[in-house]
Amino acid sequence: MFCYQCQEAAGGKGCTLKGVCGKTQDVANLQDLLIYLMKGISVLAIRLRTKGKEYPQANKFITDGLFMTITNVNFDKQRFVSKIEEAFLIREKLINGLIETGETEIPDDCDCLRWKVQTLEEMEEKAKKVGVLSTQNEDIRSLRELLTYGIKGLAAYAEHAAHLGFEESEIYAFMQKALVATTNDNLSADELISLVLTCGSMGVKVMALLDKANTSTYGNPQVSKVNIGVGKNPGILISGHDLRDLQDLLEQTEGTGVDVYTHSEMLPAHYYPAFKKYGHFVGNYGNAWWKQTNEFETFNGPILCTTNCLVPPPPHASYANRVYTTGSAGFTGFPHIGDRVHGQSKDFSKIIEQAKTCKAPVEIEQGEIVGGFAHAQVFALADKVVDAVKSGAIRKFFVMAGCDGRMKNREYYTQFAEKLPKDTVILTAGCAKYRYNKLPLGDIGGIPRVLDAGQCNDSYSLVVIALKLKEIFGLNDVNDLPIAYNIGWYEQKAVIVLLALLSLGVKNIHLGTTLPAFLSPNVAKVLVETFGIAGITTADEDIRAFLAAY
Repeated sequence: MFCYQCQEAAGGKGCTLKGVCGKTQDVANLQDLLIYLMKGISVLAIRLRTKGKEYPQANKFITDGLFMTITNVNFDKQRFVSKIEEAFLIREKLINGLIETGETEIPDDCDCLRWKVQTLEEMEEKAKKVGVLSTQNEDIRSLRELLTYGIKGLAAYAEHAAHLGFEESEIYAFMQKALVATTNDNLSADELISLVLTCGSMGVKVMALLDKANTSTYGNPQVSKVNIGVGKNPGILISGHDLRDLQDLLEQTEGTGVDVYTHSEMLPAHYYPAFKKYGHFVGNYGNAWWKQTNEFETFNGPILCTTNCLVPPPPHASYANRVYTTGSAGFTGFPHIGDRVHGQSKDFSKIIEQAKTCKAPVEIEQGEIVGGFAHAQVFALADKVVDAVKSGAIRKFFVMAGCDGRMKNREYYTQFAEKLPKDTVILTAGCAKYRYNKLPLGDIGGIPRVLDAGQCNDSYSLVVIALKLKEIFGLNDVNDLPIAYNIGWYEQKAVIVLLALLSLGVKNIHLGTTLPAFLSPNVAKVLVETFGIAGITTADEDIRAFLAAY
């Protein structure tokens, strides 16, 4: 195997024996093979689209497949074997669809369109030959992978929106175009860079689509105090990002005597008005994803993992028989809750019945945390914010969105938040906030110094806020705002957020804790020279540099 798609790539270069995430060689290779076959399916889907034929089944298959290969989503080998077998069926269906249109020249110029397997052994052997290192040129490989990781992030957000009934064919079409582009040896580095930036523009569109899906369905997030203690009833802990799964779970647990708690990236669900009506929606339990191996133990009840970030349980974990997966998530041995049938709710009855037999969660902290500062809420406070900036009460905003991770050097972000001057405000989204959202950082004239917009996809809100401030202050360039970007990244959804920011012209973003291993020296140089991308040093040095820049 060779995988370097996440921030924890071994040695800052890539995982070759086993993923730091826990991914085994066979699963890593099968993920590569699935992506390879989706490239062939994309060729056919694009050809059919030119003939006026859209195949929703192919769109869904590619979106699901990309999402399944994001870091810490799915570790279940059999799920990938089944998905690869399904790829052959989808490919055959699209070929037949082309024939039905009168097409006589069926594309077969790529092995990803022709190759088929009979046994698992053949599948595993082929998988070793189609991964990242099959592209020899380091810079082309880097750009192809950057584009691939960008569309993995696109797929995640597109899937969440689709679960709420919001779709745009343009987004599916681009994911397929990008997959095909990674097979084209005639594309230059400049052409690939252009596609990468287009991917960023699509990132803005997909996050806007998901924002519309979430707010249309559940209302605009409101400033909310979220309980971090526990109740006396048994509970179910829901992790991941999918709000539709949470909706189904809350509806089915109502009146059962079972409480529901959020974990990690599900925390922002408490900000939506539609979920506030559930009295058994108790609060948030724990912290960022990487602490789950301890926090799942003390929770006592069942855990539902809806997406990333899932961490393989250690051998001694007593909670392993209480974890369920659904959607894109999977782990060998964890019961999997199937997809919705004909738009109906998922069936969470097994989880609920197990929860009734469990003890209440062990309390690991007490108190409340405040969030809900998405764009609509901040716009409501716009006059107050603008006055604070004009008066000098707020000197600078720091966008500290993105991901958290388990490496010790991530303490940098806690130190950075603690050491920021008291006339600065942190704008955040994603699980990066767990490094500082429980610190007593106070407020500025009633404006909390940590404004949490929500999940990683809600980084869109931070962009909308920046553009609105640019308009209010009458500036020509978003980079003239008193806003600095110090973003922590971990996986591929953070990649699409970064590309979205770059597509909007945001410059001088600091990215940590390390720059991506998949950036070759030449590609990294282009990003540095064109966009001012930089790494991090120490909290003290970086704060001085950020403040000196404005």
